[in-house]
Amino acid sequence: MPRITPARREANRAQIIAAARRCFARDGFHQTSMPDIAAEAGVAVGAPYRYFTGKDELILEIAGEAFRLIFDPIGRIVEAAEGVTAADLVEAATASVSGDEAVDGAGNTVPVDELLRCAVQSWAELLRNDGLRQRANAGFERVRGRVADALRAGQSAGTVPAELDPERGSRVVMALLHGFVLQRTAFGLEDAVGFAHEVRLARGDAGVLKEGGRPDGE
Repeated sequence: MPRITPARREANRAQIIAAARRCFARDGFHQTSMPDIAAEAGVAVGAPYRYFTGKDELILEIAGEAFRLIFDPIGRIVEAAEGVTAADLVEAATASVSGDEAVDGAGNTVPVDELLRCAVQSWAELLRNDGLRQRANAGFERVRGRVADALRAGQSAGTVPAELDPERGSRVVMALLHGFVLQRTAFGLEDAVGFAHEVRLARGDAGVLKEGGRPDGE
């Protein structure tokens, strides 16, 4: 039997991931079995095990891709701009999940709704899956740290209030992003542009979410 080429292997792997994502989004993690995923992918029952150790690894893969879609734009805006505001960070992240489709890390087009349904389900998995919780915590802290750094840079540039604590402020930004994902997925909030606009207009005690990131009077 001829050896499978790297390109064919990657295509097979992507096919299995896409099938798992459809199953998870439609039926949930615990109602989906590895044979279900194989059937959805149109491959032999044992084929997914050539690429993944089991369902938990697929959950990690898909949840990671969902959060990459949400949080990668934060890294890009931090690197490309000086003096960003909290609202800028929220807007960049929500814009990435405002459409029907997105491009994953391998360059494949994926339905945003499927990814976000898997992301929301993965939060429940954190309560029972130590491996997932550890990876999620590491990823959360990595992104939150970048947000905090961006807020500190904004303070230096005068776009973020000096009295804001960047560490606490970063948690506010993360909470807004998680809240948007939950509302979009569970409650039909699809107006990412409007959401970001209202974040800019919202009034917080510390002024972090005021328009332009400046407190009143500046």
